[in-house]
Amino acid sequence: MRAHTGLFFRLFAPGRPAVAASLNTNLHTKPLVAMDAEAIARAVKRIAHEIVERKRGVEPLVLIGIVRRGAVLALRIAYALRQAGAAEVPVGTLDISSYRDDGKGAPGDPRLLGRDIPFALDGKSVLLVDDVLYTGRTVRAGLTALADLGRPESIQLAVLVDRGEQEVPIRADFVGKNVAAPRGQRVYVRLSEVDGVDSVVVGEGKS
Repeated sequence: MRAHTGLFFRLFAPGRPAVAASLNTNLHTKPLVAMDAEAIARAVKRIAHEIVERKRGVEPLVLIGIVRRGAVLALRIAYALRQAGAAEVPVGTLDISSYRDDGKGAPGDPRLLGRDIPFALDGKSVLLVDDVLYTGRTVRAGLTALADLGRPESIQLAVLVDRGEQEVPIRADFVGKNVAAPRGQRVYVRLSEVDGVDSVVVGEGKS
């Protein structure tokens, strides 16, 4: 993963504002662990193998991760692709503000805050990577941004968790796991690079 070391430090270097989501310690019900560290690792590996199988090679594939956890997953998928025998795949990021699904955010699409994509998108097969697919609005904002940045040959979506309940007609091409959550509860993806631990839990939304 040497080629991605610079990107890793730009994302997670000391001094960057922490945006890691923590579970509310006053949850009325005990959070349900949907995926542990081993399950997450298996899901990433499976996604990488599916990419190789479907594309019969990965060139000219590029990965674009939605900051922050989507960016982490993009780096992990790129490494898993190398482990599966594929050529090294470039990784970039889109920094899109989170769409609040707890009723406290303003309606509308998330805002594109920035990007770190050190390569052209024209003619490339782009794999957009995020942690959770829920309403679909964050992904839609990412797709709009990518369309403004170039003319990719194709754009596909990979997510660690598909919660369903999309509000826009967007589906993931590669899914680590489908996780259902009761209305009023949220799916929290926690990754060691951001949160210090790998897990996916379902719990009540923050008050």
